[in-house]
Amino acid sequence: MAEEPKKIFVDDDWKAEARREKERLAAQESRAAGLPPPTFAELVNLIAMQAMAGLGLLTGPRGERVPPDFEAAKHFIDMLQLLEDKTKNNLSAEEKALLDQVLYEARMAFVQMASGGAPPTPPPAGPAKA
Repeated sequence: MAEEPKKIFVDDDWKAEARREKERLAAQESRAAGLPPPTFAELVNLIAMQAMAGLGLLTGPRGERVPPDFEAAKHFIDMLQLLEDKTKNNLSAEEKALLDQVLYEARMAFVQMASGGAPPTPPPAGPAKA
């Protein structure tokens, strides 16, 4: 007598459990690789660095000046604006303050650099937070 193959029932609970297990394993791999969990500040800084590169405010690997690409800089500043729009009322006070400050500084730098002015000087550092 031939044995009938087992029937596998895939329901939403099983799918959700499989997804959670996959996310848990991915998080474990990230921590094992020494990477911290991603943060909102890290995302904002990543986009801001691209805008700075587009403004020509970063140097190349050998210290050479990288020419500005204002179209790219505007694109990344617009990405920051999009991030602000999409996260409205969903950020902590610190996250909102960071995004507001980065957007302000990026816009001011863009206006200065696009009008042929000198690169902006950063504001003096405030007191360090513990």
